[in-house]
Amino acid sequence: MLRKIRIIIAGLMLAGITLLFLDITGALHAWLGWIAKLQFFPAVMAVNLGAVALLLLLTLLFGRIYCSVICPLGIFQDILSRLGKKRRFGYKPERKWLRYGVLALFIAALVAGVQVFVAFIEPYSAYGRMVQNLLAPLWDWGNNLLAWISARAGAYAFWPKEVWLRSLPTLIVAVVTLVALAILAIKGGRAYCNNICPVGTMLSLVSRFSMFRPVIDTSKCKNCGSCARQCKASCINAKEHKIDYSRCVDCFDCIDDCKFGALRYRFAWGRKKASGTAEGDSGRRAFLTVSALAGGSLLAKAQEKKTDGGFAQILPKTRPQRKTPITPAGSFGPKHFYDTCTACQLCVAACPNNVLRPSSSLEHLMQPEMSYEKGYCRPECTKCADLCPAGAIFPLTPELKSAIHIGIASVDRSLCVVETDGVSCGNCARHCPAGAIQMVRKDPDDEDSLMIPSVDESRCIGCGACENLCPARPLSAITVNGRSNHIID
Repeated sequence: MLRKIRIIIAGLMLAGITLLFLDITGALHAWLGWIAKLQFFPAVMAVNLGAVALLLLLTLLFGRIYCSVICPLGIFQDILSRLGKKRRFGYKPERKWLRYGVLALFIAALVAGVQVFVAFIEPYSAYGRMVQNLLAPLWDWGNNLLAWISARAGAYAFWPKEVWLRSLPTLIVAVVTLVALAILAIKGGRAYCNNICPVGTMLSLVSRFSMFRPVIDTSKCKNCGSCARQCKASCINAKEHKIDYSRCVDCFDCIDDCKFGALRYRFAWGRKKASGTAEGDSGRRAFLTVSALAGGSLLAKAQEKKTDGGFAQILPKTRPQRKTPITPAGSFGPKHFYDTCTACQLCVAACPNNVLRPSSSLEHLMQPEMSYEKGYCRPECTKCADLCPAGAIFPLTPELKSAIHIGIASVDRSLCVVETDGVSCGNCARHCPAGAIQMVRKDPDDEDSLMIPSVDESRCIGCGACENLCPARPLSAITVNGRSNHIID
């Protein structure tokens, strides 16, 4: 019964977090956004003390139930392990040197600001990248097929969505992650969770002392070893009737499989080690040491036009070289954003204007960056700020967002169509929501001179409307560079 309840809740949680990355309309984010904020590491980064305290309390009460019910990567591993043949597992001793070594590297990378390593092994971010880069394109193509069928039937229940490659390096990382997880899950069950995952290791320090645990009744046990063979965490030592609770993920497979009723999930505080626990003084020392270290460190498109209305093809825009990267309003600036972002890709998936995409630079690999080739950051849109579970982008209202200056536009007159084609334009000035661009005479002394854009930097908010809507190709005549520190009017 416990196993069935666990599977149902885990299935609902996995479906919810997956739909957050696939939702085209954005309607589900208001209902399911709390699932993302309940993920352990993003909650730590956001200093979401309520969520962290809740997860730690759940672990102290019931063990690592988080890994089997809430963490999408943990649930996904269970699915992967079922894809191959019915595999029999077996007890394997804990690899402390690997578990705590990876955790130490994870914390060191976090403190040193090496976010690439942090994002690569953090479970929620890894799952988000796989969904956004591998599943979302298939989902969008399916939507586009339905839109095509709907349009042919004279209905418009669906509308097409552009499918484009946001970042080749991030796609490659997603593929490698999926292949590695599949191999580990099929061969070793929860090998990733109990040897590599830093969240699993941190929670294991608490789960050693959990209140409710699977307990082996030695008077009923027939030493058949069936429980150990079913244990995907490889934490049951059937010969010695011991369970390593630091690795047990509370899947309840062993309880469901035992034909003799020798395994029960029960209150176990104060019971002797012989009843099935693998804790001791070394475990307590590890708990206190690593917890102190970890705690101190973690707290210190609309459719794109393809022609010009006739038969001339519109060249795609080329991304300019920006002096300073642009980060979303609510992130305070690049430093805070990149120090806090876990590269989960949720904001990339939710951005309705195709402004956010994973960075391809080595320094910020897989972390989102803003660019305006596909669209611009509309002042009224706050999707990324509403959804960010890690605190890299703080929630804000549309009114506050309109007052935040995230970048500065600059004009390259040699690229402007006024210079290259000798025609009037003014597209940038007409569409600037902040009124920061004025058209001035190219030749101040000639009243018939063509008008060219001039930017008032004090009014520019860096939304990118001018850069995106500039008709110059392949580079826009106006480029937005980010501000090192965002300014609020």
